[in-house]
Amino acid sequence: MGEIILNSYGKINLALDVLYKRDDGYHEIKTIMQQIDLKDTIMLRDIDEGIIIESNQKGVPLDSTNLVYKAWEEMVKKTGINRGIHITIDKNIPIAAGLAGGSSNAAATIKGLNTLWELNLSQEELMEIGVTIGADVPFCIQGGTAYAQGIGEKLTPLNKFSNKLVLLANIDVSIPTAYVYESLNLDAKDNKKDINKLIEYIQKDNLPLLAQNMFNVMEKVVVSKYPILEKIKRTMMEHGALGSLMSGSGPTVFGLFDNESKLYSCKKELEKYVNKIFVCKTI
Repeated sequence: MGEIILNSYGKINLALDVLYKRDDGYHEIKTIMQQIDLKDTIMLRDIDEGIIIESNQKGVPLDSTNLVYKAWEEMVKKTGINRGIHITIDKNIPIAAGLAGGSSNAAATIKGLNTLWELNLSQEELMEIGVTIGADVPFCIQGGTAYAQGIGEKLTPLNKFSNKLVLLANIDVSIPTAYVYESLNLDAKDNKKDINKLIEYIQKDNLPLLAQNMFNVMEKVVVSKYPILEKIKRTMMEHGALGSLMSGSGPTVFGLFDNESKLYSCKKELEKYVNKIFVCKTI
């Protein structure tokens, strides 16, 4: 019986622009995705048949609604290999937080099954399977830093933007991504952002300029519903963050720092009113 253990890393969006709603119901986006070292751990173990999902977190679905189930299902469909699997998810990434925790778990499952079942599929083939499960899954397979277009599946790797200090604050509410998309005013003038400048700052490894110019067009919708997010951003900026932004469709807010003592001073202040705070780095 084979067994494999994999790290399942989260991500933040350094920029996120939503262009329009497509005919297929999805939204066309432009985003810069950055992997972070906040991680879950996924253990895959061969069993005779079917699939069993376990997790240390009560909120993690253990049925077919979990993306790791869909990943196993797609790998069976793609390869014709119908082997059973026991998946244990040791969860650290907050659930439904805009950090791609579920997508990352699915990506780790796809990569793990490729190894466990000795399929020798290329990364490109794994990413093609991944996009059928979720728009963020191909990035979670690829990792690093990337400019994403389409629904998030068209990836252009960027220079590594690694070892940057990140402070995450999560208010532990679940915000449906569909609600955020439908609430966007895509015609608003302040939605028109130049993502190319941020790509340029990443390519030049210019953390201050990148941090000062980050944007997320979804932020206004979520902040209007949860004003505490604006307070978190303000606290981060007042305590030395170079920039602060909501990741994805929220509700996690992150700050980028170049000074560890300022980061921990900010963390101490945030702990007065935020329960879930994480210190991590970009990968």
